[in-house]
Amino acid sequence: MSVLDSIIEGVREDLAQRRIPLGRILEAIDQAAPVRDPLADLLAQQMSIIAEVKRSSPSKGELAKIADPAALAEQYALAGASVISVLTERRRFGGSLSDLDEVRARVDCAILRKDFMVDEYQFFEARAHGADVVLLIVAALGQNQLNDYHQLALGLGMRAIVEVHTHDELERALEISPEMVGVNSRNLKTLEVDASAFAELIPLLPLSLVRIAESGITSRTDVEFAQTHGATAVLVGETLVKAGNPTIAMRELLGLGRLES
Repeated sequence: MSVLDSIIEGVREDLAQRRIPLGRILEAIDQAAPVRDPLADLLAQQMSIIAEVKRSSPSKGELAKIADPAALAEQYALAGASVISVLTERRRFGGSLSDLDEVRARVDCAILRKDFMVDEYQFFEARAHGADVVLLIVAALGQNQLNDYHQLALGLGMRAIVEVHTHDELERALEISPEMVGVNSRNLKTLEVDASAFAELIPLLPLSLVRIAESGITSRTDVEFAQTHGATAVLVGETLVKAGNPTIAMRELLGLGRLES
């Protein structure tokens, strides 16, 4: 069993324990915060940051305690994050839907529910908790699922980042006419990172799309490398949550330098 398979198995087990009748979820959607659509903003900027609330990862273990995810998200928003990504997977990433609720109540910018979406229910659940964007991992989904889930997300008013790691996955992603594609330099089946994925795959994406570089972004040099190959956004988690000052870390990634004292 690959790492990805193991994660998905745990996601399904946890989902079975918290699933509630769809009628109740639909009622919650009616009461949810209006969708904040980040697409126009992401398309308008030469480089954007999707800043992540992330306690741990399968490859690195615990990254940060993050007792107050909303306070961290607020720092991200004030520093100029275009989207805030909130991990909701519990076993490997230490996240929860409660984190999503807390962040949604504190910030006005768009929020990505970062999880392994493998069941229709999760999309209704995401919208009920105020998510504006969801992640579709091509490696975790069959082609019919990928298409159906993309249409479901759009039908609920959300956007979807379609994540790829290989040429084959990129071809499959483009078949569903995505608006945002993330190229992950980390192979989710082995957890190995190879930044050459950015150089190989991002240039193949249509210029009309939001083109996101994911994983392995730790410095301004990494951002410049991704941008040189066509990325218009970077998704950053570990570097920001481990930084003493996330605001300064974000400015440095964007090449803005330190704030004046």
